[in-house]
Amino acid sequence: MADKKNIFISHVHEDDDLLPKLKDLISKAGMEVRDGSINSDKPNNATNPDYIKEKYLKPHIEWASTLVVLITHDTAQSDWVNWEIQYAIEQGKQVVGVFAQGATDADIPEALRTHGDAAVVGWQSERVVDAINGKISGFDDPATGSPRTAPDFTVKRFNC
Repeated sequence: MADKKNIFISHVHEDDDLLPKLKDLISKAGMEVRDGSINSDKPNNATNPDYIKEKYLKPHIEWASTLVVLITHDTAQSDWVNWEIQYAIEQGKQVVGVFAQGATDADIPEALRTHGDAAVVGWQSERVVDAINGKISGFDDPATGSPRTAPDFTVKRFNC
């Protein structure tokens, strides 16, 4: 029996077509996800940002155990995505970033980049599921999918 998780996939609406691909990727590693995100299949017709946050986004994020951020070239610039990440963090939710295929050079949203407990992984089934299950924290190298090692910041010292 597949492990079931309630997740909210934070994304820009231009990337709606990637949501089924991300869910398929996750299911290949044996996890069934129930996605509470708002997308073109489940649109909201509201126009007031405060109403959207209160009536749509907050309840769906609160329902989910994990907020998964689909990272593409447009994600980092989205005020909505950054708000969703920040709200999930405030609610104590686990936050996982996943680089979409072809987006390994994309910028990471500020709220995700500065959150110390977040995991950011590449487009590999097992890594995504491990991150959702809390087995990974930290950032993977998006090009290789392997854990990113800390850069060497050795400072040369000189006597005056």
